[in-house]
Formats: sequence, structure tokens, C-alpha cells
Amino acid sequence: MKLSYFFKAGMTTAAMLISMCASAQTYPDHSLTIVVPFTPGGVSDITARPLAAAMTANLGQPIVIDNKGGAGGAIGMALAAKAKPDGYTLMMALPSMITIPISDRISGRASSFQINQFKPIARLTADPTVLAVRADSPWKTLADFVRDARAKPGTISYSSSGLYGTTHVAMEILSYAANLKMVHVPYSGGGLQVNALLGGHVDATMQTPGAIAGQIAGGKLKVLATMSKDRLASMPDVPTATELGFKGEFYLWTGLFAPANTPEPVVSRLRASAKEAANHPIFKNAMTGLNTPIQYLDSDDFSRFIVEDTKRLDTVLTSMGEIK
Repeated sequence: MKLSYFFKAGMTTAAMLISMCASAQTYPDHSLTIVVPFTPGGVSDITARPLAAAMTANLGQPIVIDNKGGAGGAIGMALAAKAKPDGYTLMMALPSMITIPISDRISGRASSFQINQFKPIARLTADPTVLAVRADSPWKTLADFVRDARAKPGTISYSSSGLYGTTHVAMEILSYAANLKMVHVPYSGGGLQVNALLGGHVDATMQTPGAIAGQIAGGKLKVLATMSKDRLASMPDVPTATELGFKGEFYLWTGLFAPANTPEPVVSRLRASAKEAANHPIFKNAMTGLNTPIQYLDSDDFSRFIVEDTKRLDTVLTSMGEIK
């Protein structure tokens, strides 16, 4: 009885492995989907679209962008985490895939996903966030902004990607360093966050330079400080928050992921495709147009980067405690 059971189980497992190998050899034989866990217009969206176009060129199959915004990215990430690990559903994520599970732990909530449910394929970009306000705002410097925020606690508002989303954490790092109390107004994507600022619904926002390059060039927004170690080459006149006495850095990277347990031959094909796409004129021209440098890391290096970034962000968020 037992031998028969184990024989059947072994045969079933072998059949599954043979099937997976056969599928990997013909991969991909139909369209793929990249889940973007935010609404259109944000950093992950404007990175995913040209990448998908470039990967389509070398995979020979169309790639559809599926925007699943909400809860700082948690809704789309949880969806992607549960996707079939066959290489046909991928995800373009931000550091919020690290910060959300950490925040859930700090707040005593059950997390809807964990980072180990994903296999890193490639990091594409890694931009610091910048503090932006409307061009007609009364603040000319970060010192002006901090002075008024301290003088009127709970009155200056800012838009974010949702509780413990990337732009929320970036602003809270600055708020913690400068001892500010501001009003947090969450949105489901980067485009909505920027529109809220442009429309006068909020007073400030944290974004990457690329996400607001058009509004800066058009004279609609201005940047008061960068959350980087050094001044940005593209904004040499803009000081860092740290050099002004408010120590804090936050880099908003974009990365392509597959569900964990995706077969290695498929992962290898995706790695090769993403690397080729990162050097494709479609992607390079799109990033140049957004003033966003490509900071590519292949799967192994990206995995190591995530381990280190998780340690850093865990330390920062734990020291800050629960934020709302």
C-alpha cells in the first residue's frame, strides 16, 4: 500500500516536472501581463510601459499592463503574489513591497503578502525622492517649509501613494528628522498625487525627479530638497535634506518580479529579456525623456540589494514606530 502510494506520488511529481520543463522550452507561447500595483501615471507605471514594449520586441509576445491600485500598492502586490508561477504574470514594484510587510508587523496587522513570495528578475531604476511644491507656493526653501510646518502643526498637507507606500515613507522620514506634523492625504497612484498638488488639494508631495520632470520644466512645480546622499546632477542647485540638517535618504527603485517558484528556465528567459530590454532604444529613450537614469541590476545582484534595503528600511521604520 505504502509503496504503491509513494510510487504514484513519485510518478505524479515526475509528470509535473516534465510538464514544467516542456512549458519552459516553449515559453512564452502567449501574451504576458505586468501587474502595476498603482494607478496610471506613477513611477512604476511609466517605467513598466516602455519596458513592456521593449520586452515584447525580444520575447515575441505582447505584454499587457494591468494597473491594480490601492492600499499603497498592497492590493496589486497581493494579487501578483498569488498568481500562477508560470512566467505569464509579472509585477513592477517599488520599495513599498518592503515597507508594507514591515509596517504591518509594527502595527500588529496580518500582512496580505510577504516579499519572499516573489522572485526578483531585475532592478531598472533607483531614483531619490524630492520634496515638491507648487511654483506659486510661498516656500522658496526647505527652511521656509519647515518653519511654517512647525508654526502651524497639522495644517500643511501632502499627497502620497497610501499608508506606508513609498512616497508616504519618504515624507515621514523627512517629517521625523525635522519634527513636523503634517496632514497625510493618500491616493492610489503617482499621477493622482501630482494632480492633487497641481490642483491645490494638497500643499506638497514626495516624488522622483522623473515623475514630475514635465511639471518642473513647465514651471508648475519647484523642488525644495532631495532625499539623496549627494546633490543630483540634474538639479545641482537643489540641496539635500541632510545638508540642511534633516538627515534622511530615500531611494525609489523600480523592479520587475515574478511569483516565487516560477521555473528557473522561465526565470532565465525573463532575466535575459529584461536585460536586453533595458538596453533597447524604446526603454532608454523613455527614461532619458523622464530624466531618470537606468540603474540596472540583474536577478542575483538585485536579490542582494533587496536584502540590504530591507535591513535599512526595517531599522528606519522600527525607530519611527507606527505612523498614520
